[in-house]
Amino acid sequence: MNRIIGIDYGRKRVGVAVSDPLRIFASALETVHSAKIIEYLKKYTATENVERFVVGYPMNLNNRPAEAAKDVDIFLKQLAKNFPSIPVTLEDERFTSQIAMRAMIEGGVKKSERRVKGAVDKVSAALILQSYLDRNANKL
Repeated sequence: MNRIIGIDYGRKRVGVAVSDPLRIFASALETVHSAKIIEYLKKYTATENVERFVVGYPMNLNNRPAEAAKDVDIFLKQLAKNFPSIPVTLEDERFTSQIAMRAMIEGGVKKSERRVKGAVDKVSAALILQSYLDRNANKL
């Protein structure tokens, strides 16, 4: 079965998560430098069947795009250009970084490991993807 990729795009780093083949669970996969994300996704899609990209979209509390949305919009154009046959779904990513940090704390991740740049990014990508999977469980 095909997998779904979750992406938490940032100016410096990109968190990547992947669904299991049954599209029930999201797992944190990797943190990739922003300049290398398209190359990374090309390598991944060459070996795995990817059905969809779910990209976290930064929104303000007033439901308007946040400042960081400009960077995500540029990335979305790159995705469309490089992967024209793979659909993209935007997922509200409000509070995912805070939730990811809390989950890491509650999960017993040591403070020194939580400070590693990128640890929160890939957990955030998993939260974004899991939110999509949960909402679409009966549709997939």
